[in-house]
Amino acid sequence: MSIFSVVEEAQPIEVFHLVKKFNEDEDPSKVNLTIGAYRTDEGKPYYIPVVKKAESVVLEGTLNHEYLPILGLESFTKAASQLLLGDITQRQEEGTIFGVQSISGSGALRVGAEFLVKHLKCTTFYYSIPTWENHHLIFMTSGFKDAKTYRYWDEETRSLDFDGFCEDLSNAPENSVIILHGCAHNPTGIDPTEDQWKKIAEIIKEHKLIPFFDNAYQGFASGDLEKDAWSVRYFLSQGFEFLCSQSFAKNYGLYNERAGNLTFVLNSVENVKAVKSQVTMIVRGMYSNPPNHGARTVGTILNNDVFKKEWMDTLKLMTDRIKAMRKALRENLEKLNTIGTWNHITDQTGMFSYTGLSASHVEYLRNKYHIYMLRSGRINICGLNTNNISYVAEAITDTLLNVPK
Repeated sequence: MSIFSVVEEAQPIEVFHLVKKFNEDEDPSKVNLTIGAYRTDEGKPYYIPVVKKAESVVLEGTLNHEYLPILGLESFTKAASQLLLGDITQRQEEGTIFGVQSISGSGALRVGAEFLVKHLKCTTFYYSIPTWENHHLIFMTSGFKDAKTYRYWDEETRSLDFDGFCEDLSNAPENSVIILHGCAHNPTGIDPTEDQWKKIAEIIKEHKLIPFFDNAYQGFASGDLEKDAWSVRYFLSQGFEFLCSQSFAKNYGLYNERAGNLTFVLNSVENVKAVKSQVTMIVRGMYSNPPNHGARTVGTILNNDVFKKEWMDTLKLMTDRIKAMRKALRENLEKLNTIGTWNHITDQTGMFSYTGLSASHVEYLRNKYHIYMLRSGRINICGLNTNNISYVAEAITDTLLNVPK
């Protein structure tokens, strides 16, 4: 009898399971709208040119492979926090805003969540319905006891359920952690307006809740880094203490390099030393030390004006392609008189669209047309291109005619 015989098999992770199925599919018309990765109009992965340049600089300048500091490469964490929060040099110098290099955005969430449980004694967290599926797993694994949700997506209007959002936040117990998507909400692509963000901040402050921003798509929503950081910077301007995770997988194309940053925003210099010491212990007990290459590559770009400008220009080109695909999908669907309304496709922003298709629709599309998407109906807009957009629209039209919701 093996000691491992008691282990039960876990359910496969949907997005990676679908990618495997897609790769095994030999149909020439297959379309992959699953995993959140940018693709060119040829359907190919995109190696951002300035990232390639920066990597050459990093490789030429790397003299050894010594350990980084436990909290990471400071030239990277400082620049990353500034990218998100703006002109915070004085706060960084005094220590009330500091970054922690992490294993991409997931690692930042994990370290931050464990800190909140161990040292702020948080037990309850809230996430949007729907949200990125890993939020629940990360926070529960970190030691949270109570996972709760706030309303976000209105299925009927295919827009933000703002009243439900506010009501659920208002009912949250004090010291609850609220996971907020900084921009380009995953999976819906729907973000609050600036006025709505102000109301959200007001409720969080009134009820003494703790904001934790997840920022995986800065620059990937509008193509404008400043605009995409508005929500987080507003909370900073209102005197909040909070945490922010950042991922550089999408906006730098560094998916497998796992470059991330966790920013702590404190209001008292007196607490900085203790907080840093405890974060250091969490990192030490989790992965001990962060990797070099991705962080040094991002830091090289952010600290070089010429490289940074080229990167920002590239982000604009990438987001323009996403917007063009949104427009084309909507136009094709409306031209075909596809059942339903499709303005939500262009109302949404960022990489993902919550189409409104049901699990039955998704299964039909996969079985008949070899079009792969999550069972929630979320699609990666980047998987669309000028060669498959008509095919996808026609397939959706047929699906809605022949498959009950």
